[in-house]
Amino acid sequence: MVGIALLMAMVIVLQFVGSMIPPIGGTVSISLVLIPIVLGAAVYGPSAGAILGATFAAVTIINCITGADPGGAMVFQANPLLCFLVVSAKSVMCGLGAAWVYNLMKKRNPYLAMVCAAIICPLLNTGIFVTCMLLFFKPVLSTWSGGTDVVTYVLTALVLCNFVPEMILNVVFTPAGHQITRIVNKTR
Repeated sequence: MVGIALLMAMVIVLQFVGSMIPPIGGTVSISLVLIPIVLGAAVYGPSAGAILGATFAAVTIINCITGADPGGAMVFQANPLLCFLVVSAKSVMCGLGAAWVYNLMKKRNPYLAMVCAAIICPLLNTGIFVTCMLLFFKPVLSTWSGGTDVVTYVLTALVLCNFVPEMILNVVFTPAGHQITRIVNKTR
């Protein structure tokens, strides 16, 4: 319980710190919280991944409501309930997905399991978000794109400028996450 609480605190702090970094193009922000989500999912399992993802969602919703996340505020203003559902789904699923992938692979190769969990987390986070934005918030995407082609905007801003850096950050953290997971599992 203490370990999950510490990781929740890290998620909260990192999400608020991340919201202070100016968004790319005024609307796209990088999530720093995926690292503790992957770590918690690997160490403590799917329920911890879901709890950490829900913590990420709660802080994101607060940022959307208060305008700390300008792009999120636009989504919230367009449809508050759907914004809540999309943010909750993508956040919880990135924690669950990381845990499931890690658990599936850890017996064969724990290091590779951590790498794959580190990749699946931002993939689910961005993939679910982009899919939902295209399905439910296309007018907001059009506004974000500044009148340019929405698909080009999604590929450049949301995938290239958001997903790729998040994935790289997670993968760079993999060796440390693997060591932490190994140490924690030895003490159990």
